[in-house]
Amino acid sequence: MKRRITASGKMASGSALVAVFWIMAILSLAVFAAVRVVYHDADVASAQINGFDALQAAERGIAVASNPAVEKMDPILEWSDPDRDLSYSARITSEAARFNINVILLRKDKTLLTDIFTDWGMELQDAQMLVDNLTDWIDEGDLTELNGAEVDWYESQGRPNHPFNRPFYNLDEMRLVKDMVLLEQLKPDWRSWFTIWSEGKLDINEAEPELISAAAEVSIDDAQDLVDHILGPDLERYTEDDQPVSLAEGLAMLGVSEFQSPVITPRLTDKDQTTRIVSDGQAGPIKRRITLILKNRTGQPAILERKEEIIP
Repeated sequence: MKRRITASGKMASGSALVAVFWIMAILSLAVFAAVRVVYHDADVASAQINGFDALQAAERGIAVASNPAVEKMDPILEWSDPDRDLSYSARITSEAARFNINVILLRKDKTLLTDIFTDWGMELQDAQMLVDNLTDWIDEGDLTELNGAEVDWYESQGRPNHPFNRPFYNLDEMRLVKDMVLLEQLKPDWRSWFTIWSEGKLDINEAEPELISAAAEVSIDDAQDLVDHILGPDLERYTEDDQPVSLAEGLAMLGVSEFQSPVITPRLTDKDQTTRIVSDGQAGPIKRRITLILKNRTGQPAILERKEEIIP
């Protein structure tokens, strides 16, 4: 006796087949998602391991560069291990290659800061206001500078306990000062010009031409000529043909007159005992950076600041 397949039976079989296809599709997506999660977890674990190894390599560079017997041009500041895909690159520079913002403000050298800000494109009136705001932030009293801002203004903005009325403890504190947003818009990398750790004067042998030009009130071409002389024939810093100059020689080469000297000389130096060490460690594609600020590196060193960074 033959079984008759009804229309309803055919529909049931077709529905079951469609359901099987859907289940297979859902399972395929689930497997694909699980594989992606596993790969992601593996990448995260690998990045964590490489990040640790990169930080250790950077630490090795810091240890080497902190040794007072190591010179700025020493080849030991560069190291790599191809078999383990590890490396570090360390640099030793003077912290006095930057302007000490606290010293400038405490000396009330408003002309220097105003000139720097206007050279960056700030309007003269805005620059003068910002300099006065910075001065009010670090001075001890509540007497407001001509264009400055003291406690009343900050309280009106809902910011009690400002200003701090003390020198800056780090450069990020400068962002709290009234009108600093104007500077950040014009010069996002303004931090590269300043420090709080040097002894106070700009090192004429270490600074870039733009900073020397601002400090000495000379043209950028005159400052570049001085830097080229210091770098020597190869025009590279920290090589054997470098020709450092004394402060007197540097001022003479810049063409600073006796009339300018009382203003310019207190801004510059030819030596400073504060050192910046930057060590970049790499493990595979992962990079880490450690920055160390040392006082008296060649004597009895003291750590002033340490910072760790992830390098893209």
